[in-house]
Amino acid sequence: MNLTSEDQNCLLKTAKDSIIYGLEQQRFLPVDLNQFSALLQTHGASFVTLHLNKNLRGCIGTLEAYQPLITDISEHAYAAAFQDPRFPSVSADEIPELEISISILTAAEPVRFVSEADLLKQLQPGIDGIILQAGPHKATFLPSVWEQLPSTEEFLNHLKIKAGLNMSDWPENLSISRYRTINLK
Repeated sequence: MNLTSEDQNCLLKTAKDSIIYGLEQQRFLPVDLNQFSALLQTHGASFVTLHLNKNLRGCIGTLEAYQPLITDISEHAYAAAFQDPRFPSVSADEIPELEISISILTAAEPVRFVSEADLLKQLQPGIDGIILQAGPHKATFLPSVWEQLPSTEEFLNHLKIKAGLNMSDWPENLSISRYRTINLK
């Protein structure tokens, strides 16, 4: 996806506008698709991440494209600010200090591996976003998480914990997929 700088600015502005609108209306900012470029009207999967004073303040998104990208961004910005169960809702005083980042995901592709060691060799730090699934256990880390967990072992172990598994678990039905992101700040 080749986003122009105008498209990138539009996505970031829509995310911020949706948070401000959400404070007043308790819902995400509705978007009129005709007001946006054809590229922003195509289906896209995104995550919107909020930081306040360098600390995570909310992060919501989807792994699969099911709606226009501009709508996806508006909904996820609102949800990151007001519906992330890990945090209280964003307040009006926090908005000027919020750092908003957007990750637009490529389609996930399965990773074929024969062992944990084989999988660890295939992971590309800083590049791969990873989806781990084992039965009802599922979790993802965006590529930006590599900044906090730079070793492949650490990254995979923390992803297992996020999915509700133990670090030492290696279930028979474990599957891994990877995706890439286009990041906007």
